[in-house]
Amino acid sequence: MTRKQKRSLIKIIIAGVLFIISLVLPIDNKYLKLAVSLVPFAAAGYSVLWKSVRNIIRGQIFDENFLMSIAALGSFVSGYLSGSGDYAEGTAVMLFYQVGALFESIAVGRSRKSIASLMDIRPDSANLVMPDGSLQETDPEEVPVGSVIAVRAGERIPIDGVVIEGSTGIDTAALTGESAPRDVSVGDEVVSGCVNINGLIKIRTTKVFAESTVSKILEMVESSAVKKSKAESFITRFARYYTPIVVFSALALAVIPSLITGQPLEWINRALIFLVISCPCALVISVPLSFFGGIGGASKQGILIKGGSYLEALAKAEIVVFDKTGTLTHGTFSVTAVHPDKISEKQLLEYAAYAESYSTHPLAVSITEEYGTDIDKRRIRDYSELPGLGISCIIDGKSVLAGNKKLMDNNNISCHDCHHPGTYVHVAVDGEYAGHIVISDSIKPDSAEALKELKAIGIKNTVMLTGDSEKTGRDIADKIGIHTAYCELLPDKKVEIVEQLLKEKTAKGRLLFAGDGINDAPVISRADVGIAMGLSGSDAAIEAADVVLMDDKPSKIVTAIKTARRTLGIAYQNIVFALGIKILVLILGALGLANMWLAVFADVGVSVIAILNAMRCLKIKTTPTL
Repeated sequence: MTRKQKRSLIKIIIAGVLFIISLVLPIDNKYLKLAVSLVPFAAAGYSVLWKSVRNIIRGQIFDENFLMSIAALGSFVSGYLSGSGDYAEGTAVMLFYQVGALFESIAVGRSRKSIASLMDIRPDSANLVMPDGSLQETDPEEVPVGSVIAVRAGERIPIDGVVIEGSTGIDTAALTGESAPRDVSVGDEVVSGCVNINGLIKIRTTKVFAESTVSKILEMVESSAVKKSKAESFITRFARYYTPIVVFSALALAVIPSLITGQPLEWINRALIFLVISCPCALVISVPLSFFGGIGGASKQGILIKGGSYLEALAKAEIVVFDKTGTLTHGTFSVTAVHPDKISEKQLLEYAAYAESYSTHPLAVSITEEYGTDIDKRRIRDYSELPGLGISCIIDGKSVLAGNKKLMDNNNISCHDCHHPGTYVHVAVDGEYAGHIVISDSIKPDSAEALKELKAIGIKNTVMLTGDSEKTGRDIADKIGIHTAYCELLPDKKVEIVEQLLKEKTAKGRLLFAGDGINDAPVISRADVGIAMGLSGSDAAIEAADVVLMDDKPSKIVTAIKTARRTLGIAYQNIVFALGIKILVLILGALGLANMWLAVFADVGVSVIAILNAMRCLKIKTTPTL
């Protein structure tokens, strides 16, 4: 509990004690009783009265402070004019209102804390390694790309980069929600915001601080509140028009029947009760709090949602479209089969590794990594890259070709297809076919279960878009259970297919697209909700996305949808509950069947219940068991 909340609690306790004393004191004099009753009223309601006056001076008349002030003061006037000397209701209105405000403050504080915990990932400084090897503490924003920084055990990585010295485990929980540390060593990429657990590492920065992961995350979280959902926007508009309508309705209720019946005190009292009942606190507070809590609950699980409107759209998902590489698969290639022809597997892999040793293409790197032996480049002569075909070179005096089927065809060398899905690197030695190597991307461990869960929660269609061959794409789709797969696509074709799929959804349904590459940014922007992979995703994809998955797990899409549906359900529960109770009690108040105590419940009581219900959004735990 914050210091301000503690002060509010103390004020409520003091006002409550004074209120009880004013009720039990045996005072007969009506003036003295009024004076005694005003003490707890002032203790409980001073801040509300002051806010009301201050807002009126600023031109902001019709708010909940105004309603509560008029109702409470009116109750005192009514008690005095009627001669009953009953001032308890006016004090009770303020006292219970302050209790409701405290609940609201605690609820909002807890919700903000879940999101504000992300702010702790912002590093205060970076240890810049100087030419003489010494460390200089520097503002991260002043560290240029290509600098070397040192990160000691227990410190947070300030800027994205590549480890050039040392090895350690890093805690990624603040970014991904994962408690298990990740081991990193020389050559591994690390992102800002993670904590170095147990060793000194040196990192060569690959981005300036403003473009680092930690800055992007903070920027997204800080701007998320701007993008309101339809439900939140409805409540904002509702409160703007609702309050003046209620005030003038209460005024009409006080004046018109009084002229007819000649009982002004009776109808003024009813009008005051009407005002207290009609206060829209429960709606104005609980609905935005539900969405704020939903975004906070999602952030705890490594899912960053950029605004309430996207949370609402997630809840209405009907079609989920995936990019393949880096989204459903790891996006890292490895050798999955070596099929020699007339030579041994070892010889085939050696020829291919030497032929590809000068190339930085991911396929070439995967072959040299599979070979796993130092390459003596003195054995290689006349090396030549053939664009779109492969490599031509001389190895140990033998002519070697390594590349695709077209390279073999161009040199009149017969080769055959393989039953294994993937990309094929064919090898020929001295004009004779030597065999081929199969290279493929590996499927993420949770992809198949994620697709199964999506179907289980009612997603009508799942689609995969990929630039890979039909055979490779179809194989991945079959293994993980994708409904439809479109293969051999260029980025513009992906947009065309998404445009077509958008026409197939229902009017209330939404289409989600998940991707990670620069070429996915146009499709992410076009989808109703764009989802980017936060670890492997390109800056362009993350910038264009509405939702970012910090651990790159497809299963988190299921979690995001479940979180959104639960949040929306809680928000609608509060709308129906609050409006239902208020309408019922408003009717009773207008008919003279509701007193001020029931009015207080209809306002403060309903608000507290709605706030407690909204706080459930923070406790959402919907990560599927994968």
